[in-house]
Amino acid sequence: MEIVSSSISSCSKDDQKIYQNWFNFVDSDGDGRITGNDATKLFSLSNLSRPELKQVWAIADTKRQGFLGFNEFVTAMQLISLAQEGRELSSDLLRSKANMEFLSPPSMEGLDALLSSQKTNGSSMKKIETNGTIQLQPPPPINLFSRKSRKKIQPSLTAVTSVTDGLKRLYNEKLKPLELTYRFNDFASPALTESDFDAKPMVMLLGQYSTGKTTFIKHLLKSNYPGAHIGPEPTTDRFIVVTSGPDERSIPGNTIAVHNDLPFTDLTKFGGAFLSKFECSQMPHSLLDHISFVDTPGVLSGEKQRTQRSYDFTGVISWFAAKCDMILLLFDPHKLDISDEFKRVISSLKGHEDKIRVVLNKADQVDTQQLMRVYGALMWSLGKVLNTPEVVRVYIGSFNDKPVNEEAVGPTGKDLFEKEQDDLLDDLIDIPKKACDRRINEFVKRARAAKIHSYIISHLKKEMPALMGKSKTQQKLIQNLDNVFEKVQKEFRLPPGDFPSVDHFREVLSHYSINDFEKLKPKMIQAVDDMLGHDIPELLKNFRNPYE
Repeated sequence: MEIVSSSISSCSKDDQKIYQNWFNFVDSDGDGRITGNDATKLFSLSNLSRPELKQVWAIADTKRQGFLGFNEFVTAMQLISLAQEGRELSSDLLRSKANMEFLSPPSMEGLDALLSSQKTNGSSMKKIETNGTIQLQPPPPINLFSRKSRKKIQPSLTAVTSVTDGLKRLYNEKLKPLELTYRFNDFASPALTESDFDAKPMVMLLGQYSTGKTTFIKHLLKSNYPGAHIGPEPTTDRFIVVTSGPDERSIPGNTIAVHNDLPFTDLTKFGGAFLSKFECSQMPHSLLDHISFVDTPGVLSGEKQRTQRSYDFTGVISWFAAKCDMILLLFDPHKLDISDEFKRVISSLKGHEDKIRVVLNKADQVDTQQLMRVYGALMWSLGKVLNTPEVVRVYIGSFNDKPVNEEAVGPTGKDLFEKEQDDLLDDLIDIPKKACDRRINEFVKRARAAKIHSYIISHLKKEMPALMGKSKTQQKLIQNLDNVFEKVQKEFRLPPGDFPSVDHFREVLSHYSINDFEKLKPKMIQAVDDMLGHDIPELLKNFRNPYE
């Protein structure tokens, strides 16, 4: 499986030097990113039409980040070369070796003169203006997550060079103060760190033992990964995050938990018992440069359910579900029953139903007639657990390196499996492309949840007496939390579906004194409203395709 073709690897060393020279010239602030504003000035030298340049940007900025790194820049230059040759632009053009073999850098009118002028002036801190003049670079970007106190005057969103950086700034300036004031992080989700924003998309695999979770990852990578064990018995007894790295190695959970560059520091709250069952498997792989996979222990069934795990299994699953971009539930034709633990696991995915996909694996172990019955039984079982009116997407196939058992399924079944596998692979390929959109979606969802949380906490605070009977009032409020939610919902006209779980909220609230909470602070609420209504739309507008 290949997410994107490597544009750099298809270039000669001489061409790479040329592209690097051009990239450094346009990258005025030296942050390794070319924004749409700078790119349009360079791309205009190609004399291509606006629709063609719009297509160039759309293909090069495949992750919709709003900027081009060096690899994406090379892709854009190659597309411009192909367009100048009269080719119709598409992402498939770059995958053809015949197209790339004799491809030269594009013709950029006047660029050589600008580069010579830069060398003459002896300055590397220049950039192209629309009229061909040169201007000094802006000040270097600030560290948004510095522990040192920040000045009250913050740069505007126009100073950031990507959607992700804009979200970091908005979180620190407007959302995080609200979360800390009303202790949202204790009730719902921990505070976000820089690594949470910069993390690669993740795909988590869930299922009973021997449904092919590890084999599925091995099939995609076309190789084993460190720590992979495959067998009919429960071989994977730990959570393994499979990600890219310079060499093949396994990193223990306690070590990963203190890595600030990885988004797993908050897992320390599940204790040493969990961290001893957690590890990170690193290996160099082109697919892992874009997606990380989370292999999980097999969900227990039958008598095995009586054996208690030494850590909060469903809590860990819920934590990963919030971080992941896709959740694959794997079944096989002989393991369709949903055990009590599996039911709790699926229930812990509440709020992330849009991420769930179901994979009926090893489907070539039964014939076509049996497969129809198995599919019906699976949908019936899922219908009792997934409390949604929408039908979940189910992929049918045999996701391993062995050829399909055509004797069992026949030529029609083989054709079906190939189409289903292609659909699933297309879904996985789209994940990096949609990662930025997903990040924005999760950010907005978090902001709304934090806002509702602050309304609930401030309402509880308002109901507390000034002097006498605080303990009894708190106990009464906790018992009647359903009514509190209803009052808050009606008072502020909030959608009931956005409210947190009453039982979970009640459990956490019982460990706090309501009297210690803050009253409602309208300015903080207004700041979040402004962020949702103005700042985020403006941010997306700044980093859309510059030719739209």
